[in-house]
Amino acid sequence: MRKLAILLVLPALIAGCANVGLRDLKSTSKGPDEFGIKPVASLEEPTSYSELPAPTPGGTNRVDRSALAEGAQALGGNLGDSNGPIPARDSALVQHASRLGVSPNIRKTLAESDAAFRKRKARFTQYRIVPVDRYNQAYKRQALDAQAEQNRWRRAGARTPSAPPAN
Repeated sequence: MRKLAILLVLPALIAGCANVGLRDLKSTSKGPDEFGIKPVASLEEPTSYSELPAPTPGGTNRVDRSALAEGAQALGGNLGDSNGPIPARDSALVQHASRLGVSPNIRKTLAESDAAFRKRKARFTQYRIVPVDRYNQAYKRQALDAQAEQNRWRRAGARTPSAPPAN
């Protein structure tokens, strides 16, 4: 009986040391990255072979696809120049979003504070008996409870869209 219990418990304990969570996004595979393969558009014949554009080594190709541009186009917009002027149709949105001030280095500040937060939360998470989702474990206190928030807004009298049932 003891041998059977050991045979059942020992593999579970060893598997628990694997430290692989659902959102552990590091690849340990030596094989190709299937997400690194980009589909390209079909080749086009130029209208004139004597007026071809100059080659751009390391630059983009005319048949390279851009996931960001295609996504923006599918949602009814376009990427445009990120350093260019703000389109007139977006000026009210930008004005409202920046009404309390704009920090020019917000991305760097947030990246540094998030890195410090993850480092602080990861001190003792390397050693677990059973595998856990380390992302949820670290950000659990910052997660939004959708059902509680929906109920709060409904109690306040706001119209809320339908939502999936609670788990």
